[in-house]
Order: sequence, then structure tokens, then C-alpha cells
Amino acid sequence: MSSIPSGALHSAAHIEADVVVIGAGLSGLVAASHAYAAGKRVAILDQEPAASICGQAHWSFGGLFLVGSPEQRRLGVRDNATLALEDWLASAAFDRTEDSWAKSWAEAYVDFAAGEKRAWLHSLGVRFFPLVQWAERGGYGPQGHGNTVPRFHVTWGTGPGVVEPFLAKVHEGLAEGRVTLHFRHRATAITTTAGRVTGASGEVLEPSPAERGNGSSRTAVGHFDATGGAVVVTTGGIGGNHARVRKQWPGGEAPEELLSGVPASVDGDFLSAAAAAGGNLINGDRMWHYPEGIRNHSPVWPRHGIRILPGPSSLWLDATGRQLPAPLFPGFDSLGALRHILAGGHAHSWFVCNRTIALKELALSGSEQNPDLTGKDLRLLGARLRSGNSPLHAFLDHGADFVQAGTPVELAEKMNLLTGSASIDPSGLASLIRDRDRQVVSGLGKDPQLAAIRSARRFATDKLMRVAPPHRFEDPRHGPLLAVRLSVLTRKSLGGLQTDLRSRVLDMSGVPVPGLYAAGEAAGFGGGGIHGYRALEGTFLGGCLFSGRAAGRDAAASV
Repeated sequence: MSSIPSGALHSAAHIEADVVVIGAGLSGLVAASHAYAAGKRVAILDQEPAASICGQAHWSFGGLFLVGSPEQRRLGVRDNATLALEDWLASAAFDRTEDSWAKSWAEAYVDFAAGEKRAWLHSLGVRFFPLVQWAERGGYGPQGHGNTVPRFHVTWGTGPGVVEPFLAKVHEGLAEGRVTLHFRHRATAITTTAGRVTGASGEVLEPSPAERGNGSSRTAVGHFDATGGAVVVTTGGIGGNHARVRKQWPGGEAPEELLSGVPASVDGDFLSAAAAAGGNLINGDRMWHYPEGIRNHSPVWPRHGIRILPGPSSLWLDATGRQLPAPLFPGFDSLGALRHILAGGHAHSWFVCNRTIALKELALSGSEQNPDLTGKDLRLLGARLRSGNSPLHAFLDHGADFVQAGTPVELAEKMNLLTGSASIDPSGLASLIRDRDRQVVSGLGKDPQLAAIRSARRFATDKLMRVAPPHRFEDPRHGPLLAVRLSVLTRKSLGGLQTDLRSRVLDMSGVPVPGLYAAGEAAGFGGGGIHGYRALEGTFLGGCLFSGRAAGRDAAASV
């Protein structure tokens, strides 16, 4: 990803522009690039150093939700907007009066994903890995949560590949002198004049040498004010602010231990300022955190966790060794699994499998964990597909959450040693694995997880790279046995500032706040909560693109 020329960085006590964008992540860059393309002067503010431009999108796997794509059709996947919207609404389960705009955003977004989204991105140079992935498979019947078909399209270049065209447009604006970037400018308030938002003010922070994702100081060395005809809030969510996550946790009982899937700068602090300016901040209790987090062996930020993207073959056990009930198989229902695990009074769970399954099925989320896809390296990708040269090897060697053993009893003992408890009964684990293996040997069986595995292998992507052929866990050709301790990983806020379809922020009576816009996670990816309670995956980056584009276009048209 291209860097920002030092001469393009600005530190100023007073900033003037037509459109002021607060937050230099994906949705902010999309909004800024569209406002600039409309002929407006744009100022982009961000509290972090220049090294952290692009925000969370830089670290992402680059998955995008597309409907009826050429990639799907080549794999024999039959999809359409009607089916996708049914899946979306079943998963979102909108049930609040304030969800009306969120539902409208959902309908518009599915139309976008089934219509111009791919062609628009393709025109900008974005390309996709040909093997579509199947996330959030559901399992609750035809009217329940989940993707009926695979829709998760991995961008060639992962998250940085999604950001690149919009960052390039911002670079163009910098060269033209119509875009300015102001890092270490921490906005703390929105300015209004005669009932209209006319800018923002805040602190100029001391320079920081912090690299991307690292924490930076909050020492103020000055004050700034920025004026403009419109302000776009793209400051992200709250996932790096565990105190706020705990405060907003549904029912108020967050687990004692949390890993962070995002940098500490994802603090949600500016949302309060937007609310103080009249914005309606809704659905704060809706969040999207993952139960499959592992500690990064080379952390970049505090409590840095990585999400495992699992295939369906591992046994998923709670902290006491009990198997999660159907359909809570790996990769089927993140929120359902999270709720079930925490209801047992523990903050961790386990995947149990063997080495063959681990190397085939336990993919890792994030751009840095997938150097072949991120670097667009065909040779490296080919080696990974042919030989199982998985990034997981580094975690098997150095990860704090992995144990391996030759027998189930020995594995249980190592699991207990890792947690400092006696929660896993060695004989119970041995019995479970033995009974599971008997189901495999039967060739048919009554195990719904094995039925799901066999069904998944009918899909080409799963058979090729995501789902191992069913075999006995204790088959020595596939050993050793392996267990992975899983922790809760904070990630996304599903609520946010309520917006209309033009990304205008609405007040508590549903009226647009003049001059104020919001996009991306700060807006719940559209409408204050486009996902409702559950996401179908591949929809977060896409929500930033869709809402950021709407915000940039309308903000430019309004001034």
C-alpha cells in the first residue's frame, strides 16, 4: 500500500474545506474520494499517525458479500437478490421501532451487492480470488439465520486491495491541492452555527513514531478547529475500548477476559460528540464479537487476537469438555456459539481435531496472516494449496493456545495444564472422540456434524481447500491430535448513528441534522445498524464502501 508523502501532511490550528471527514479508515477515504471527485475541497482528520491510514481495513481479510457473481456461477452456485435478502432479514431479526432505516439500508445494500457493486469495484481495479467462501452457514432451517449459499468473496490483495483505489484517489487530491490530511488531529466536538453543523474542533496531539496498529500517545500540544459546509463522521466502532464494550454488553455480563481484534485506537470516543450535536445513537448493545479468537504470537496491539476461520470438522467443546449442540458447528453461527459458551459461565472454549484437519480447515483472518493473498503472490498461494503450507504452522510452533498429543487422554491433560484446571475429563474426551470416529467408520451415521461435513464437500471450494475428507481423529496418518483454546475476540459494533439512505445523520425525531453525515461502523454500516443482531459476513467492508460513497456524494452536493 502506497505511503503518504511527508509534504502532504498538515498540522494546522485552523482548517478550512468544503467537506470535513473525521476518520481516515476505509469509509472515510471512500467519502473523501467521492467528495473530491465531485469538485470539492476535502480535509481529512485522524487522531493516529500517518502510518495508520486506512484503519481497520488494512488488517482485514478483504471479504466482500456479493450476490449472483461470475465467481459464484463458475462454481455452480445459484444465487439471487431475493434469496440473499431473505437470508439477511432472517439473520438480522429486526425487532425495534428504530430499525426502520436499518432495514431500508439492508434492502438497498442487497440490491447493491446483487447489482452494480462488483462492476463498480472491477472498474476501480479490484479483483477477486476465484474460490468463493461459505461463511455463517446457519443450520436453523429455511427461515433461520445463515447464508443459504456461499457469498464471501476474498479480494485479491485482501483488505489493502479494497482500500487501494480510494487511497489512490486521495493521493490524487493531495497532488491537486484539494485534499488535505491532518493526522494527530483528535476531534472532540462538532461545531454548529445557526442550527447547522459547520465543522469540528479538538486537540492537536504530539507527533508519534508509532507504527501501524501500535498505540500512540494522547498528549495534546495544541488546539484546532476545522470549518466546512458538511462534516462526515467515519471514526469507527468501539472494539478496542474494552471498558465501553463491557458497558454496552447485552445484559451487562461480558466475559472476564477479552482479546482485541482491532487496535486500541478503535475507541468509539467521538460517537458521543456526534450524539451531543443531535445525532441519534442507537443499538449500542448489538455487537459482533467472535468466540474463535486466539492470541497472536507476535502481537501488534494490546491483547492482540486473531480469529480462526474454521471449516466444519473440529469438535467444538465448551470449557468443561461438553460438545456444543447442533447446529453450533464451527463456521455456522458465531453469535449463537458465543451466547451458548458464555451461558455456561466460562470465557473460553475448545476446538479439538487432528493435524490434518487443522492445516486444511483452520484458516486465519487478516491481511498479515495471509501473505499470499495480500501480496497477490500466485507462487506462494500455489504452494499453500498444494502442500498445506498454512500460516497456522507459526501458531502451532509458537501460539499460546495450541496443544498437541498422541492420545485423547494425553490431550485432555495438556488442555487442563494450559488452563490451570481439571475441567476436561480425560476419559470423557476419549469416549467422545471414539464415538465420533465410529460414526465416521459407519459410512452413514446419525451425527449431524458429519452430515454437514459431507454436504459441505459437495461445494467445490470446500472440497478443494476448506473441508478435509471425513476420517478418524485417531488415525495415526492424520495425527497428532490437537486442541485449540478459543477466547472471545472483540471486533465490530453493529449499532451506531442513525442515518437515512443519503448517510445524513438523523436526530431523535428522525429529522436530518443539517450538515452532518456518518458512514461505516460509526453509522452501524448504515442506518444505525444494517445487520440487526447478526451479520452474514463480507458485509463490513462492503458497508463501509456503500455508506461512505453515499456520504461523500451527498455531502458534496449539499455545499
